[in-house]
Amino acid sequence: MSDHDLQESVAGKTLSRSAIAQLMGSNFHKLPDTEQKIFKYGPVYVGGNAALAGLLANSFYRRVLNVTQATIASSLPMAVLPFMSTYVFYNAIVSSPLLSGDLQCPGCVLLRGALAAVVGGGVYPIILALPVNVGLATRYNTAPMPEKGNTLRFWIDISRPVLKKMWPALILQALFATFLSSRTFESYLKLSKVALDSQREELQN
Repeated sequence: MSDHDLQESVAGKTLSRSAIAQLMGSNFHKLPDTEQKIFKYGPVYVGGNAALAGLLANSFYRRVLNVTQATIASSLPMAVLPFMSTYVFYNAIVSSPLLSGDLQCPGCVLLRGALAAVVGGGVYPIILALPVNVGLATRYNTAPMPEKGNTLRFWIDISRPVLKKMWPALILQALFATFLSSRTFESYLKLSKVALDSQREELQN
């Protein structure tokens, strides 16, 4: 059951996108609790994984640069910022478009979910952890800093072992988000059927 079915199957009438979104929202509570939780907490689960990835990336950079100071000060943003960005990103490109009737393609849902997890829960934490820990290493003089003009080479060299260690986390992020997106799309199909049946009942009454 897709948005196209909703648009054209209700007594031969064509429903607008806004009408579909309202119909889906008004029938959301009729879904089983498990299906509701997938929509409600899916972004939270992906965001939680991103927070763990942020802490992991932060730990790897701290080891490479021999940073032992400011553990909490560096760990807190590395957990909070990836969580928030991934939560918003996943919700914006997967959950919300499904509930508003803007996304119908199952393959697109899986791809978007994996993209949100890899970018928000992998690439972003790595990029964020690098300047944070380079700044700490400079402040506390825990590792030799590059000479002027060699900064880019220095950043690449210290990032290489971190990226190598983060690959498994990136793959797990993508697999988990793909699975979750698949479950979300299945819940969306059930919601579409519930919404369509509800609309037909109203028209018959």
